[in-house]
Amino acid sequence: MTHKHKKRRFFIPPHPRRLQTVTILPSLVTLLNGVCGFAAIGLAAHGPDKFAHAGYMIFVAMIADMLDGRIARMSRTTSSFGGQLDSLCDMISFGAAPAILTLRVLMQNFTDLFGPETFFLSDFFRRFLWLAGASYLSCAAVRLARFNVENVEDETAHRVFFGLPTPAAAGILAGLVVLIEHMRTDPTAHVHPMMFTFFLKSILYCLPWITLGAGALMVSRIEYPHLVNQYLRGKKPIIHLFWVAAIIALIWQTGLQVALTICFGGYALTGLWRRIRQYFRQPTPVVSTEPAPPSAAPHV
Repeated sequence: MTHKHKKRRFFIPPHPRRLQTVTILPSLVTLLNGVCGFAAIGLAAHGPDKFAHAGYMIFVAMIADMLDGRIARMSRTTSSFGGQLDSLCDMISFGAAPAILTLRVLMQNFTDLFGPETFFLSDFFRRFLWLAGASYLSCAAVRLARFNVENVEDETAHRVFFGLPTPAAAGILAGLVVLIEHMRTDPTAHVHPMMFTFFLKSILYCLPWITLGAGALMVSRIEYPHLVNQYLRGKKPIIHLFWVAAIIALIWQTGLQVALTICFGGYALTGLWRRIRQYFRQPTPVVSTEPAPPSAAPHV
């Protein structure tokens, strides 16, 4: 008795949709964003003398993040690939880099200011610092994933952000780090040594809570305006020119380090203040105490 062996036919699924072409120039600018974030992480791990450079690299990544989308829209080459690549690079530059930089600055400065045997560097406080950094990183990931799901390529839909944008949150932390390092290294940045020490300690005490707050604002539903689309693009009232001139004057008078901290912090507080004001301005529903009129009898 012979048995016929039948050939087994395995089901081979069709090939998924493969990416055939990409736009070179916007993708290179987007990758520059990620490379700057990677450089910021490396500089933060190098030592305390490189903390300010790491903060500046985050700001360079912001410039690249602004340019890549603008170049893609001007050349009409926006694509889903570019959006996904941009979010991945943003996760490095505005998620991981600020969290690591803030953690390193807190550990180093608390050791220098208070000594290694104080309560502030106990195991509990170390874990709190790690928790603050991990919370910020997680909130940045959630914020970028939500943006990818809800994003549309129409430029007219990008007038507001729901939640603090990740570059703005990273700008708050990077600006504070640059300000701290500027105060520690520049002898002309302070007048009285006691006032300088008090101000520096105050920033260091508040920095973990600011990190947690920036993460919470990222995953919130608070509306933040798109500054370029709402205030700079097209014809605008003359008051907008006044505010731009005021910001330039602020940078000129106070210095770049202080101005960056004020601008990014003010942007974050502006959205929060608008939400609080809208909440208190909501009209309370009036409940009528009069009896409802009797319904008319149906006609047969």
